[in-house]
Amino acid sequence: MKNSNFHQETKAIHAADGADKDSRPLSTPIFQTATFEVKAIEEQLKAAATDSFYTRYGNPNFTACETTLAALELAEAALVFSSGMAAITNSVLAVVQAGDHVIAQSDLYGTTYKFFTQWLPRYGIEITFIETNNLDEVKKALRPNTKLLYLETPTNPILKLVDLKAMAAWAKTKSIITIVDNTFNSPINLQPLPLGIDVVVHSATKYLCGHADLVCGAVASSADFIRKIYGVRSTLGSIMDAHAAWLLLRGMRSLPIRIERVNQNALRIAEFLQHHKSIKKVYYPFLASHPQYELAMTQMKGGGGIVTFEIKGSEEQACKIVNSLKLFAIAPSLGGLESLVTMPALTTHFEISKEERMRIGVSDQLIRLAIGIENVEDLIADLEQALNK
Repeated sequence: MKNSNFHQETKAIHAADGADKDSRPLSTPIFQTATFEVKAIEEQLKAAATDSFYTRYGNPNFTACETTLAALELAEAALVFSSGMAAITNSVLAVVQAGDHVIAQSDLYGTTYKFFTQWLPRYGIEITFIETNNLDEVKKALRPNTKLLYLETPTNPILKLVDLKAMAAWAKTKSIITIVDNTFNSPINLQPLPLGIDVVVHSATKYLCGHADLVCGAVASSADFIRKIYGVRSTLGSIMDAHAAWLLLRGMRSLPIRIERVNQNALRIAEFLQHHKSIKKVYYPFLASHPQYELAMTQMKGGGGIVTFEIKGSEEQACKIVNSLKLFAIAPSLGGLESLVTMPALTTHFEISKEERMRIGVSDQLIRLAIGIENVEDLIADLEQALNK
């Protein structure tokens, strides 16, 4: 597909289309092979630079996914990985080396935080954590050897936002690379690259896949930076399986329409919860009560599928609400067709001390919903019956 002016719904379906032919498969075939043959040995070197040489270096199924994601993120190029953490670690390792310094948010995804605190220091890389959206703190954390600013927006599970345009503008004046985890938004709700961000990473397991049946990751950036990350990926071998890439492409083809439905459902549910007598506080970027509502309205095209709320009662009562839900499956993760529920204090943040959890707003009464595409009236009715218990 050559026309870059198409809308995202069209890009999601047609960005990976090949050259026009009289007859070709409507669905991209699965290239389930470790290696590719050539007709003559002289062709071997040429093939090494393509996606038809050896699958650790590339595969036509990878290319189809990468072409689609690049189109959706308005990027020059993209790469897919075996997991979201593989995408994150490969991207970071493409930027920093021993003696470098990284500035990162304090409320990162748990395994990302673990990578920064337990792994990077082993290789002589220093980390300074800052408050999510405090540019002054970022400026104070600057050192002569600062090479990377790592961000997430919205944060998990309190849904704090980061002003990406402001952060990126400052980082560019200091020649600092910026990486943003865009998993919670997907490129349908937010495209960080046009705001000045250098690299976008995804746990493609979530919204990009959309079916809760695949673990994978993805990165989008400039062609030059993707080449750097490609060098790390081909060396460390954190690549997808061809069939997994085929499943990811299937998921991305329906991404725009799924996100549209998720946005609608989540906003309706957030509004319902906000007026329920049992609820103390609701966190959702597109509620006017959100402290960064104006930033959300200017930076995001939709509020996303995560709704977090705190009840007025005890942890025991919060558990009872969760256990009483019938349509919401009790499970971690997000981004699938079905709605999920979890309690961050008992799952994503259970390894963090209660004092630290309370500091960032993760109380024992906090419940996180990952909204799916079911009928919203059914979801609200399920929440209402559980809350009334």
